[in-house]
Amino acid sequence: MPSKPSKPKNRFFISALDDARSARLVVDSPQCRSSSYRLAYQDEEFLLRDELRPVRLQLELMKPELILQENHIESTVVIFGSARIPDPDSAEARLVSAEAEHRKNKNDAALKQKVDIARKGLANSKYYEEARRLGGLISSNTGKDMLVVITGGGPGIMEAANRGAHEAGIPSIGMNIVLPYEQTPNPYVTPELAFQFHYFAVRKMHLLMRAKALVAFPGGFGTLDELFETLTLIQTQKVAAIPVLLFGKQFWDRVINFNTLVEEGTISAEDLDLFRYVETAEDAWEIISDVVASSSF
Repeated sequence: MPSKPSKPKNRFFISALDDARSARLVVDSPQCRSSSYRLAYQDEEFLLRDELRPVRLQLELMKPELILQENHIESTVVIFGSARIPDPDSAEARLVSAEAEHRKNKNDAALKQKVDIARKGLANSKYYEEARRLGGLISSNTGKDMLVVITGGGPGIMEAANRGAHEAGIPSIGMNIVLPYEQTPNPYVTPELAFQFHYFAVRKMHLLMRAKALVAFPGGFGTLDELFETLTLIQTQKVAAIPVLLFGKQFWDRVINFNTLVEEGTISAEDLDLFRYVETAEDAWEIISDVVASSSF
């Protein structure tokens, strides 16, 4: 016979887990096989109904929060950047392969474009190495309020930052998002701190909730979205100001003309002080460590 569920001390009701176990002891009957008879919190079809979106939002907010609390993580540095920037070895191999394809058919414009993109990828792979070094530098802070690297958990720049923390022997966080194509956490995210989200908004909230600084490496739509949401929150004083560092001034100047926004009157000149440019991992870490040291977490 199954053992009777035990009731912890100081708990008036038995736990939901105990009841879930007891629910499996029902007799086999048409009534018990009906989906309506399932416990609501064990009924996947019910939980996935459109009407349950508020509940799913709350669950997605609470699960990472509770796990991060249980792991005593209080202070993070967020690193954003492209999932498409490869490590130098991979970038070189892609260029060699693309050039070999193009040599076989030099009149193919698509292959020529592939070579150009691969060549740019090799040039940009320097950012992978910088993010990797920065992840290690951040993780070297082993004081009372340790800084933990947090990324979107994917490949490219995100992988590099998690990799730097992993090589330093320090846990780091990865927050993946479900996409319509294969998406898995990079292998350097600490398994117990790997999260998966359905809602972009909740994911971005968790990325920032414990942030003491943010570093944005070159990236695409996702990076721009995350960067501008952060700048907007700081600008509107919805969050406390933190260092926002844009890695690679040449890239950011080409992609966004912030001065034009000032000239057009759509932002204030003072808004340009919300961020700073950096060129090396050491530059970024010096700013982050100075700001953190001068403030009380």
